[in-house]
Amino acid sequence: MFELINDTASKSSLTSAKDIVQRVEALDWNHISQDLDCYGNAIIPNLLSLNDCDALVNLYSEGSIFRSRVVMEQHGFGQGEYKYLSYPLPDIIASLRTTLYPHLAHIANHWNEMMNIIDVSYPEKHADFIARCHDAGQLKPTPLLLRYGKDDYNCLHQDLYGQHIFPLQLTILLSEPQRDFMGGEFVLVEQRPRMQSRPEVVPLRQGDAVIFAVHNRPVKGTRGNVYRVNLRHGVSRIRSGHRYTLGIIFHDAK
Repeated sequence: MFELINDTASKSSLTSAKDIVQRVEALDWNHISQDLDCYGNAIIPNLLSLNDCDALVNLYSEGSIFRSRVVMEQHGFGQGEYKYLSYPLPDIIASLRTTLYPHLAHIANHWNEMMNIIDVSYPEKHADFIARCHDAGQLKPTPLLLRYGKDDYNCLHQDLYGQHIFPLQLTILLSEPQRDFMGGEFVLVEQRPRMQSRPEVVPLRQGDAVIFAVHNRPVKGTRGNVYRVNLRHGVSRIRSGHRYTLGIIFHDAK
């Protein structure tokens, strides 16, 4: 699909599904898990090549591969727009979704144990989790491409689409800060029980990914007890230029 859309990139320069698998398997998952436990997010530098990023940006103009377009201002979500991809997903996005999932499912199950959520567990294979979503009527794919221009922003929110929610998701920055756009920082806000909210700005470069909590995550208190904190994410105002991102959500929507 990429070769037909992106004339500027050669077939050999684009990351194959096999290479995506090798790249994901080579990641330091212990370190990623530790960052997620400590901060609710973890950065993966250079998950995609610059050619991959450019190819994905070029996909935004291809109407046939998307199932819907959302103009954020019309819904009070902020300013800017995004498009949800249809099935079948582009190979590189499908590979990222299925290859990352088993590692994240292990972390998600660990989090549920810590939060004493005993009635929900996540299967090892993403296809089995998607089958669970589809059995509940959650049939629509949720990976999306987002586009922001000057003065656009994304309000703090959570990507919850139905009964079955996978508690971790991924965003990849497809544009280069300071070159393609100014501003537009990725922001997380953690709402802690009986405490003030904690903000965090996540610095990303083109091709970098951030894994973060969709909704809740466990936090150990000073006395060793575990409590749940609520997370929301958003994007600060774009001061100039254009910012593109890929969002990979692991549950499907109704």
